[in-house]
This record gives sequence, C-alpha cells and structure tokens, in this order.
Amino acid sequence: MKKRTLPILLGLLLPIAACNSAPQPSSERATPAIQHRTATTNAPLPTAPQNFDYYLLNLSWSPEFCYSHRTAPECAQHLTFVLHGLWPQNTDGTYPQHCSDAPGPSDPSQFADIYPDPGLLRHEWQTHGTCSGLSADAFFTTARNAVQSVAIPPTLTQLTQQISLPPSQILGLFTASNPGIPASSLVLSCGNNYLTAIEVCMDKQLHPTACGPLRSCRANTVRIPPP
Repeated sequence: MKKRTLPILLGLLLPIAACNSAPQPSSERATPAIQHRTATTNAPLPTAPQNFDYYLLNLSWSPEFCYSHRTAPECAQHLTFVLHGLWPQNTDGTYPQHCSDAPGPSDPSQFADIYPDPGLLRHEWQTHGTCSGLSADAFFTTARNAVQSVAIPPTLTQLTQQISLPPSQILGLFTASNPGIPASSLVLSCGNNYLTAIEVCMDKQLHPTACGPLRSCRANTVRIPPP
C-alpha cells in the first residue's frame, strides 16, 4: 500500500482539540473496544439537563490507525472496529462541547476495556461526556452499552487481505448484521478512499435514530485493509 495521511492523525497531534470540526463526522485517535456484542441495556438516567438531540457513536477502523502507529499497544491485538467516542449531537448539525468541569470517573480503570488510554478517556469526558447530562461513570457505562449493541459484520471481522467496496455495500453489511439499525442511522467515514469509521446515530436511550445532516463518504469505492 502507498503511504497515506489519515484524518485520524489530527486527533493525535491535537488531543485537546474538538472531535468535530464540521457537521461531517470527524476523526481522533481510536482505542480498542471489546469485541463481543450484546444487546443494548437501558441507558442510565441523566443527572443534569441533556441539551442535545442524539448521540453519535464513532467506531473507528483500527487498521487505519495502526498503519501509521504499528508500535501502539493495541495494534498487536489486530482489532477491527474500536470505540472512538460517544458524542452528543444536534439535528441541525451543531454539537455541544466542554459543558462543565464535572469530575471524571471515580475509577478510570473500570473502563479500560473501552478506553485503555487514560488520557483519551479524560479527553472524551471533558470534551463530550460533560455535555451528556450524565455522571462520568454513567456516561462511560452508556458508551460501553452502545458499543456492545452493534454487531460487526463477519465479512469485515474475517478479512485476510485488503478489499474494496462501495460505501453503500459496506453499510449494507451493517444493516444485514443489525436488523434493528436502519441505513438512515449509519454514516461511513473515509480518508483518501480508505475506511476510517462507521458511525451510528442513537437517541438518548441508545435506540437507532436518523443521522440528520451527517453524510457518508462519497467515494465510489472504499479500500478496507485487514486487521
């Protein structure tokens, strides 16, 4: 493969920068999420007003991060999709950020399965979690539940060589593996025609909802390197 520059590197260089710089989905460093999938549980009750419309769950394609960061600890695991973040969004394309100075999780290590990098966990809480209306522990529990509710298509978990597919076909794999998630709740992100992330729009109870103004990658085909 030719060397390429990925949008995901911006979050590594500027970890305190906003995850979303435009209504289009954006990229930061991704970290490993647990790989088994279970049904969504009830979301924790908010402790403060929830001044946003829905969540955007970003599942980053780990091979794209690991292409340029082969020595990162998570890259030895050869993972597929990993949790990047759960971000409050509005249907008009805006998004709240840095909403309070509320303290982070009482024990960050209990969320090491979804955020093994404590620095990224702190960033996600300060930038996005403080806008959720939830306590830190409840927010990251919600993020874990959201990740576990999405089944990754076998076609992508079993890759042994790079493939190329149209964005619509990749999204079709997700709707086939997740009958409860309609295409209108999914967004595909790419960089230089390489898959970077799948995003799922969810309401505050973690049910699929329409993604509003967010749009998928417009490449004719998207390259997907194996884990």
